[in-house]
Amino acid sequence: MTTLTRIPCVLMRGGTSKGPFFLASDLPADAETRDKVLLSVMGSPHVLQVDGIGGAYPQSSKVAIISKSSDPRADIDYLFAQVSVDRAFVDTKPNCGNMLAGVGPYAIEQGLFRAAVGETTLRVLNINTDVIVEQTVQTPGGVVAYEGDVAIPGVPGTAAPIKLGFMDADGSVTGALLPTGKAVEEIDGVAVTLIDYAMPMMLLAAADVGLEGGEAPEAIDANTALFARVEALRLEAGRRMGLGDVSGLVVPKVGLLSRSPAGGTIRSRYLVPTSCHKSHATTGACCVAAALAMPGSIAAEMVGGVLRDSTVVLLEHPEGLMEIAIDLVAGGGNEPPRLKRAATVRTARRLFEGNVLCPASVWAGKSA
Repeated sequence: MTTLTRIPCVLMRGGTSKGPFFLASDLPADAETRDKVLLSVMGSPHVLQVDGIGGAYPQSSKVAIISKSSDPRADIDYLFAQVSVDRAFVDTKPNCGNMLAGVGPYAIEQGLFRAAVGETTLRVLNINTDVIVEQTVQTPGGVVAYEGDVAIPGVPGTAAPIKLGFMDADGSVTGALLPTGKAVEEIDGVAVTLIDYAMPMMLLAAADVGLEGGEAPEAIDANTALFARVEALRLEAGRRMGLGDVSGLVVPKVGLLSRSPAGGTIRSRYLVPTSCHKSHATTGACCVAAALAMPGSIAAEMVGGVLRDSTVVLLEHPEGLMEIAIDLVAGGGNEPPRLKRAATVRTARRLFEGNVLCPASVWAGKSA
């Protein structure tokens, strides 16, 4: 009798992230056992994840769990799981917009959604945040196309475009775009914007924590004093945002903002939060774009004024520029415009398909 449980999975790259995609029906129904399985198959906790398929870095220690949706707003449900590399912890509070890029192709190829000829648009409900994302996948001949001519910073080569539109993503986790009701406030002498659009974030000027703003991720990661300072601010930010004690949690994320010398609208270094993202999270980019439309926010003040018209935000990150198209709707009276939709383009690729194995002592499988 085998001591290993075989679980069907597909390894996919989504945007600048990578991880296994599972059908929800192939995993344990109860969250506690499911998380034990995910820790086992990813090889956590271990800094190299040597006993699993994780990539020893937060961007490659992610999981997507997919099913048909029973919600009338959506076609597909997507539960994202951030598996800690060096701790026995699975966080299902945040969304991941990069992994989201793989959801449409995966759902189509698993038979959960029928492809159209040319392009296929489906509505994805992110279970973590209750946010609807409209996703358009290239499907010439009714088959998912992965090859194409779109390049995204942080990924080598080119691939077919996948369009992502985050709809009404205000208060994705906290329930409000500005959880404290303020566009800017002070924590321990540092001005911050606490905002929640697709991802709860604490935004601050890089200069206020001793950075120029264009430092490489490796240089930021080596700056232990910076992380100690930022983490103290983040813990208080989490409390103020109604998230409670966020020590050990990955939200709120942190954006260190500065002016862009590369022709972008704004520059960001995205902390995840115990290391610097090699490029930038999609949800985090949408959150920074939302802050640009918020009068008085750190982001708006940095670029010299609030955005008042639908436009394309160019967010500079360590690998280049990310485009975020923002659709604004007019506010009533003297109210500022409201961000209705933030959209961007990602790519994805199916890398491997088969079974991942976990010890039967962790989970004996559905038939046990």
